[in-house]
Amino acid sequence: MKARVTVTLKAGVLDPQGQAIEGSLASLGFAGVQGVRQGKVFDLALADTDAETAKAELTQMCEKLLANTVIENYAIEILA
Repeated sequence: MKARVTVTLKAGVLDPQGQAIEGSLASLGFAGVQGVRQGKVFDLALADTDAETAKAELTQMCEKLLANTVIENYAIEILA
């Protein structure tokens, strides 16, 4: 089974890397960009075949390691 976890900063948390990317895009001539928020994506291959069990384990992974839940949100997607 494959899954994707997307981790993004919570609203209101400063994103200096996103701001740097936005500035770089502007300097490259992409003037229409009005905001960039940077995040991370984890693609995982899991041994579980049960979607509910996999989602429960992925939630624990996010809570313990993949996301800093104080400043980040995460979304879990079961792909196959």
